[in-house]
Amino acid sequence: MSHYLPHLFDSNRRWAARMEEARPGFFNELTHQQNPQYLWIGCSDSRVPANEIVDLLPGELFVHRNVANLVVNSDMNCLSVLQYAVENLRVKHIIVCGHYGCGGVRAALEARGHGLVDNWLRHVRSIYLRNRTEIDALPDQTAQINRLCELNVLEQATNLANTTIVQGAWAAGQELTVHSWVYDLADGLLRDLKLTMHGPADVPGS
Repeated sequence: MSHYLPHLFDSNRRWAARMEEARPGFFNELTHQQNPQYLWIGCSDSRVPANEIVDLLPGELFVHRNVANLVVNSDMNCLSVLQYAVENLRVKHIIVCGHYGCGGVRAALEARGHGLVDNWLRHVRSIYLRNRTEIDALPDQTAQINRLCELNVLEQATNLANTTIVQGAWAAGQELTVHSWVYDLADGLLRDLKLTMHGPADVPGS
C-alpha cells in the first residue's frame, strides 16, 4: 500500500524500531494501560513538544494543547481532558505551560484583526487590557509579549484551579497540585512562575 508523505512513515518505522530496541516490549506495555502522573496543558505551537521538553516517554504525560494554552470554562474539549485526567487517571500534577514568543499572545497584544482566532484570543486580550500600564511600560515588544505570556499562564492556572473538577478533587481529599510554568524557546529551559496550588487556600483571590 502506498502512502502520502512516505518520509513520515519511514521516520515512524525508524522511531518505533529504536524504541523497541532500547526497551523491548515497550509498545506491548503501552497497549495495556496508561498511568501518567502529569497532565500538561500547553500551546499548540510546534516548537513546544510536551513530552520532549520534560524528557518523558509516551504514556507518562497526558497532554492537552490549544492556541495560547488557555483554560476557558466554556471549552468542553479542555474540560473533558481535565475531568478524565483528574477523575479517571488520577494524575497528581497539572502543569499549565506557556512559552515566550507565543504567536497567539503576540496576536492578542496587537491592535489589528487576525480573523476567527480573535474570538479565542479575546481571553488573552482581556489580560493585557487589565495589565496595560505594566506591559506598555516595558522597553520593547519582545519584553511586552513575554510578560503577557507569563501573566496569561498565571491566569490560566488560576482558571484551572477554580474549575469544579479541581475544586471537587481537592474537596474529596485527592492529592493534586497545579503548576505554572513557561518555556523559553531561546535556551530550551523551563521557568517556574512560582504559582503552585496544592488546595483552595493557594488559589489567588480565595
